[in-house]
Amino acid sequence: MISALNRLVDFVEEHLTEDFDVVGLARTLGTTEYHLRRMFSSLAGMPLSEYVRRRRMTVAAADVVRGRDDLLSIAVRHGYGSTEAFGRAFRAVHGAGPGEVRRDGGPLRTQPQLRFRLSVEGSRPMHTRIVDRPAFRLVGHAVRVPLIHHGINPHIQRHIAALPMEEHLRLKSLGDTEPPGLLQVCDDLDPDGAEGSELTYLHGVAVAPDTSTPDDLDAIEVPGGRWAVFRTTGPHPQVLQETWAATATDWFPSNPWRLRPGPSIVAVLDRAADFSTATCELWLPVEPT
Repeated sequence: MISALNRLVDFVEEHLTEDFDVVGLARTLGTTEYHLRRMFSSLAGMPLSEYVRRRRMTVAAADVVRGRDDLLSIAVRHGYGSTEAFGRAFRAVHGAGPGEVRRDGGPLRTQPQLRFRLSVEGSRPMHTRIVDRPAFRLVGHAVRVPLIHHGINPHIQRHIAALPMEEHLRLKSLGDTEPPGLLQVCDDLDPDGAEGSELTYLHGVAVAPDTSTPDDLDAIEVPGGRWAVFRTTGPHPQVLQETWAATATDWFPSNPWRLRPGPSIVAVLDRAADFSTATCELWLPVEPT
């Protein structure tokens, strides 16, 4: 995976001024676009599309400062049809328009070329199991929320708090298959994983495909497949979020599995009364590399 990500970075550099085929590159590298984008955003801390934009504007800034070509020629060279569109992208990265930068020589915010390395420093062991599950259904109450990488997501918190206690009990009584108990489900996540991008959050349970469920509940059909299940214990949600990040930095680069499209699921197995600590299982859909 580390080698594939570095080849992706090289590919970006080779095609900075043109569109490129990430799907075809992923296939050549023996992986999928979905997994490649998810691993890139997890390790780089930004979506692939944002990295490409920053690199293009870094190279474009050098052309602007040199002053050899007019701004329209530079805009077209870097894939923009007008100086207005180029100017908006340029300002979003550098905080100043190309005309100002040409006049003043700055300010410039440079995006260095990334290089991924696997650091082997004896991080904490990850308690993981691989589960092969037939198809099942997730049922509960769903809502569209923005993705937040760190801390408690207030949108999800409000969604759960709005459900009366008897509804939590009703949901829990419906669950009849793994993952167990009340579940926190994230689906329709942008492969780039950009903070602020929308996803579907479902608070509910897992049921067998033939289980009868009330019509007032939302449902997500989950096809059969394998899952990597990571067990976490400690301060919540910090340990869970750290483990989620470590799947990209530690587990996937050193194991013969990759993410496949599908929901990610958190099962809370045990928790303190104030939810300050918890034991959880993080279920991620995977397939062999």
